[in-house]
Amino acid sequence: MEHFSVLMSVYIREQATLLDRALQSILVNQSVKPSELVLVEDGPLTDGLYHVIDKYKQIFPELVSVKLPQNGGLGNALNAGLKQCRYEWIARMDSDDISLPTRFEKQLEYLEMHPDTDVLGCALGEFEDNEHKVISIKVCPVSVDSYIKFRSPVNHPTVFFRKSSVLSAGGYQHCHFMEDYHLWIRMYAMKMNITSLQNVLYLFKMDQNTQKRRGGWKYIRSELKIQTLLLQQQIISIPRFCINVVVRCGGKIIPSCLRSKVYTRFFRERKYCL
Repeated sequence: MEHFSVLMSVYIREQATLLDRALQSILVNQSVKPSELVLVEDGPLTDGLYHVIDKYKQIFPELVSVKLPQNGGLGNALNAGLKQCRYEWIARMDSDDISLPTRFEKQLEYLEMHPDTDVLGCALGEFEDNEHKVISIKVCPVSVDSYIKFRSPVNHPTVFFRKSSVLSAGGYQHCHFMEDYHLWIRMYAMKMNITSLQNVLYLFKMDQNTQKRRGGWKYIRSELKIQTLLLQQQIISIPRFCINVVVRCGGKIIPSCLRSKVYTRFFRERKYCL
């Protein structure tokens, strides 16, 4: 585990200050530094974002920019970046989040002790404006056998995964806001090992639009695509398919304010401060 890549995508609507904070967390503050960062520029960016990227190229010469001519969405951007990653192990990172200082160290320690792992995530803390005030925690299970039947089994931006395993499963495929879940299902069906550490090593930025993005007809179409794939891969039964469609699609048509309360009440752990 001497070498690994970090894969990140950024697009024009991101804030330069948040990108700066995210890059600081993985390139400067980590107890174990990555061997390279592959940063996909998903279409033209703002001057502020370019300034931050240029700043960190000076700090971290192994920062590789992959420039796409136009914005094509996260799955497309990650596939483009995946091809440019030089190392077998790749850590994901989102451009407005924070990796805590021992994230890479703890995940690498686990992977060295469990070399049969294909995907390793960790728990994350969700915050709004103040990263020191976590409002909720999302923990994914060690064993995903039951969990994957209803929810994505790992927190996508927290994962380490094998490049060869992801490519053999077909990489990221279009599924609006659920490209990761679609990928994990295909990898799980191929008997690959997916798991998560239970400690919080990553901070995820929430905003007022987060729950809005989790609703609407595009999201419902993705839900149907996910449930159909689960059924086709014989991960769920027809009765479970029907239950999942009603529950998960129903959650996408309720008002965003109510959806936020439901997510926090039933799918997150209690609030705490770091």
